[in-house]
Amino acid sequence: MDIWFKTPNNLELLQPFYGFSVKDSTFSSVKTQKFGFRNFCGNWGRRVCVRPLWYVCSPDPVYSGSFSTSGCPLGVCVKGGTFNSEKPQKFGFREVGGNWGRGVCVKASSSTLLDLVPETKKENLDFELPMYDPLKGVVVDLAVVGGGPAGLAVAQQVSEAGLSVCSIDPSPKLIWPNNYGVWVDEFEAMDLLDCLDATWSGAVVYVDDDRTKNLDRPYGRVNRKQLKSKMMQKCILNGVKFHQAKVIKVIHEEAKSMLICSDGVTIQAKVVLDATGFSRCLVQYDKPYNPGYQVAYGILAEVEEHPFDTSKMLFMDWRDSHLNNSIELKERNRKVPTFLYAMPFSSNRIFLEETSLVARPGLRMDDIQERMVARLNHLGIKVKSIEEDERCVIPMGGPLPVIPQRVVGIGGTAGMVHPSTGYMVARTLAAAPVVANAIIQHLGSEKNHLGDELSTSVWKDLWPIERRRQREFFCFGMDILLKLDLSATRRFFDAFFDLEPRYWHGFLSSRLFLPELMFFGLSLFSHASNTSRIEIMTKGTLPLVTMINNLLRDAE
Repeated sequence: MDIWFKTPNNLELLQPFYGFSVKDSTFSSVKTQKFGFRNFCGNWGRRVCVRPLWYVCSPDPVYSGSFSTSGCPLGVCVKGGTFNSEKPQKFGFREVGGNWGRGVCVKASSSTLLDLVPETKKENLDFELPMYDPLKGVVVDLAVVGGGPAGLAVAQQVSEAGLSVCSIDPSPKLIWPNNYGVWVDEFEAMDLLDCLDATWSGAVVYVDDDRTKNLDRPYGRVNRKQLKSKMMQKCILNGVKFHQAKVIKVIHEEAKSMLICSDGVTIQAKVVLDATGFSRCLVQYDKPYNPGYQVAYGILAEVEEHPFDTSKMLFMDWRDSHLNNSIELKERNRKVPTFLYAMPFSSNRIFLEETSLVARPGLRMDDIQERMVARLNHLGIKVKSIEEDERCVIPMGGPLPVIPQRVVGIGGTAGMVHPSTGYMVARTLAAAPVVANAIIQHLGSEKNHLGDELSTSVWKDLWPIERRRQREFFCFGMDILLKLDLSATRRFFDAFFDLEPRYWHGFLSSRLFLPELMFFGLSLFSHASNTSRIEIMTKGTLPLVTMINNLLRDAE
């Protein structure tokens, strides 16, 4: 979500969207930024969209201490406005109130689909939290900035080892307004199956009107209330303290750091973990940021009926027959295609999302909305009411942060979004034990490593050379996808989902490392049509050279 969040490093201008431009600023700024024809307040709350994470719609705008991503999905996914502004914000052609959360149904017909604005309905956990007492002046072992899944997972595991932890977030009891979609096997591996509230036996991909791929891999939607409740209860049981504020500044000393909060409180900690997502509040970057962007518009709606099998989720629908009546729209879609992603919960309740997989610059939101309306009309889907509506912008690729550095990161702030897919939630939750164990090992050892030495060790464990090489390959994949039009994209995914499941499963879930990724690439090339092979060779040559150069520099 970098286009919608502030970067504290003042390094560069972010890539403009079609019709959007952004000036970089520091995270302490509260000035309104211009995004094309609409204004956004400088302090955003985050919203991650429902999806595997071809998203993380990890969106973490500019908000210090906000949720951390990552499956949708976890980019930036927004429900309409800001957490702090009382003034209504302009979203294209409609006004929405500044504070969005889960919506209540708003009745309307499909012709007024884009005029629906759910009313605000924030939901908080109903148990009391043990709060941090600043008067005691205790130096905690770990301060976690950000109360999203990744931050709470690390807090939970570090506190289980008997170390003192403080979790800092502006709204620690607020139930995440994000919807997360994940592959069931990913949550099963982490013993989180009880945190799924809907599952499908498999998924389907429509390559075009004549080609369909049935994916034999169960998929689920995360119960965000259950997941947060489970994590928070374990944190409370382990003695984690909570502080309701934003972190506005960190001052480092040799053996500890001081976190200055928005309420004037100073918290001292041996280790600081930035889990604020794409806002990158504390983690530093030193290279120009030029990502691709995944952009999506989605609704959770009650409909009269829909044509999809309720036993399977719709992973991708690349068909474009709904655009036959609009030459201009069909041409735009030919150049930068979008697909439909859908979770059918019943015959009349469904989550629908029109998505641009990756583009540089990113597509305008109103363009995606227009394509979605055309598709729903063509499919005969009449919307009766909308429970939620989402706008997602997910930055993909770009440089890693400075490694090592004093502040430790996880999730979007640490560059953990899958550059080719946008996936992040499962990846960051799986990385939490790595970060936690490194902290425990060094704080609990006889040498009691502190300061730069400790953070260097944690960064080394989070981004070992195998993971860095893997990420370079994923960036190589993203660079190819950026150059594909609709026909080439269809050919690519026709070959991709014909691969052995271990290859496409492993690629989407970040389970393949460089040697296996080489075999994945060869297998993809062998399954591709001759036309697709030529496209991969011509459009992938420069990205391949870039990847090899980066790998060689990293090895040095």
